[in-house]
Amino acid sequence: MDVLLLTAEGIERRSPDELASLIGAGRVVWVDVPTWDDETAALLIEQFGIHERAAADCARRNPVPKVHVYPGHVFVVLHAPERGARGHVHYIELDQFVGPDWLITVHGPVNPAVRPEVALEETRAVTRRLETGRLHPASAPDLSFALVTAVTGRMRNLLTTLTEEVWRLERQVTAGDGRDPEEFLEELFAVRHGLLAIHTMAALSREVYGRMGTLDLWSGGRALLLDLEDQFRRIGAMAEGQREYLQGVIEFYQARTNTKMTIAAERLAVIAAVTLPVTALSSVLGMNVIVNQSTHVGQLIVLLIGMGAMSELVLVWARRKGWW
Repeated sequence: MDVLLLTAEGIERRSPDELASLIGAGRVVWVDVPTWDDETAALLIEQFGIHERAAADCARRNPVPKVHVYPGHVFVVLHAPERGARGHVHYIELDQFVGPDWLITVHGPVNPAVRPEVALEETRAVTRRLETGRLHPASAPDLSFALVTAVTGRMRNLLTTLTEEVWRLERQVTAGDGRDPEEFLEELFAVRHGLLAIHTMAALSREVYGRMGTLDLWSGGRALLLDLEDQFRRIGAMAEGQREYLQGVIEFYQARTNTKMTIAAERLAVIAAVTLPVTALSSVLGMNVIVNQSTHVGQLIVLLIGMGAMSELVLVWARRKGWW
């Protein structure tokens, strides 16, 4: 784990053995845990008094964001999106224990298909801001606010990437791209799935911070909670707007493809109807008109004229019905 002590000059890296002397010293202590294990759990339970149930939650993947209020601290679970192969969106979990003057962040567990450093993006970004003096949190809620803002930033970045893909796909649809329909539809739905995943993450996280704001869990920090709730609400609304726009593009593409298939089916039906009388006559009289030894030329001409006339009548009738 990384133990960071926030000072007026920036941050100081300390040893986990110093935690007992750092807690309650009037400065913010940040403990970042890249990988959770039993030894880490025992140390943090002993030093910070975190709840055992919350510690157990850190050891497993949590499917939805949540907040639990315990004496002296708040446990929050959030997710950030990471795009995977074939449109899959990985849920990158970030757990937080927010105390009055200390913050514990726990990463993962993550899918084995995700690089471990992906889960550390937000904490590394905030650490760089602290080291360069661009961020000066006065309390643990302030530091947590910076981390969650970085989470919404990741959502916004992926939303930007997906929006650019929506524009590209829309241009291909309106230009009548002749690509393989199955492959093209798979790409359209993969982008829609990404937008839906962002909307879902943002909507659930918004409810978590809405609940925290209602309970006013951060003393003097209710404005920060309302700000985070608003950030998630706006990210979710933008993702939903892009998803609806893409759904319109998908429906336009499917309608045009279905129309082409319908027209093709109608033409094939007309062709079948035109050949039906020809088939009927030839099947009945063909063997009696054209034979090896003698062909009845007169009858053959009459039959051909009759076939042509019947086919012409069928075409005229189909035309009047608007089928061709």
